[in-house]
Amino acid sequence: MEFCPTCGNMLQFELPHMGRPSRFVCPTCPYVCQLENKVKIKRRQHLVKKEIEPVFNSDDMKIGGAETDATCPTPNCGFGRAYFSQIQIRSADEPATTFYQCLRCEKRWRED
Repeated sequence: MEFCPTCGNMLQFELPHMGRPSRFVCPTCPYVCQLENKVKIKRRQHLVKKEIEPVFNSDDMKIGGAETDATCPTPNCGFGRAYFSQIQIRSADEPATTFYQCLRCEKRWRED
């Protein structure tokens, strides 16, 4: 992997095309690094994404969440109490997001 010296993003490899040699190109800024014809890529390795870990799970909600009057959106439930927790997931000038979990059916929903 090569990184752009200007902006720090990972460079993309471009194959030779119509007389132009192979090169590394930054997808964000105009940086281009020409490669010599002698350079060969010996191995390609595909990156594996990690599994996303939840910020908090239903047990955290039960332990640390307070109860409030909120109607469950599930049509068959409609219970009027839920655990809730607020987290700032957007920029600081936006309001916090409130996460709810029904006390009866454990359905989770959020309000921005």
